Amino acid sequence: MSRVAKKPVLLPGGIEVTISDTTIVAKGPNGELSMNKHPLVTVNLEDGVLKIAANDDSTTAVAMSGTTRALLSNLVAGVSKGFEKKLTIIGVGYRVQVQGKNLNMSLGFSHPVVYTIPEGITVEAPSQTELVIRGADKQKVGQVAAEIRHFRPPEPYKGKGVRYSDEYVVRKQAKKK
Repeated sequence: MSRVAKKPVLLPGGIEVTISDTTIVAKGPNGELSMNKHPLVTVNLEDGVLKIAANDDSTTAVAMSGTTRALLSNLVAGVSKGFEKKLTIIGVGYRVQVQGKNLNMSLGFSHPVVYTIPEGITVEAPSQTELVIRGADKQKVGQVAAEIRHFRPPEPYKGKGVRYSDEYVVRKQAKKK
């Protein structure tokens, strides 16, 4: 059996989990999230602990039990604490501004870049060069951060662009004469 799946998922207080034949729904202070359950995996709720087990010893079932355990852990963490990603904008004249459900970015193009913030995600701009993306769904938070970074990824010569706050950009040396 997968070593990841052997570790149970502990449910913090205030989290309700409902398990049906095909879906698992978690409710908490940050909202409600659901995921589809793989048919080769069994999930049981006992005394505030989720236990995951493979239905048989096939490689697929063992692999999916570990994957299901990781997804359930993210589901529970999302509805209890939530997830966040921080982005930093570096460059002269590069700035961001949150206006309602839109994110206006000046990234050195001849036009401003407007990004519509999806539902379930909150974006804050503590300053003109910082962004904080928060939400309950880990995958959606990461996807939004990646899409914003994709507009102007950091370039290796001057380091200008949108990067994650903990990202290190390897700088190249400029061309010599």
